[in-house]
Amino acid sequence: MKEILIPLTVEPLEEGGYLATCPIWEDLLAQGRTVAETLDIAQDVAGSLIESYLEHGDHLPEAVAQAMVQHQASLSLQIAVPVAI
Repeated sequence: MKEILIPLTVEPLEEGGYLATCPIWEDLLAQGRTVAETLDIAQDVAGSLIESYLEHGDHLPEAVAQAMVQHQASLSLQIAVPVAI
């Protein structure tokens, strides 16, 4: 199974919880109670969106389509993780 990296922005909501959005894919939105839950939901949403777009013949955002066709020997990811204090 091939994996691609999709950028996300996760922000706290005033009413509690978090919202994840994608700067390259406006259809990708996810909301959860914790950052971890929000990221998990966003991952599921992204997979479902890709599946739906391909199934219906819709065009994926250019950056997503490029990531799917590029062959990468290794993936590098820089990420900040939340730590409770």
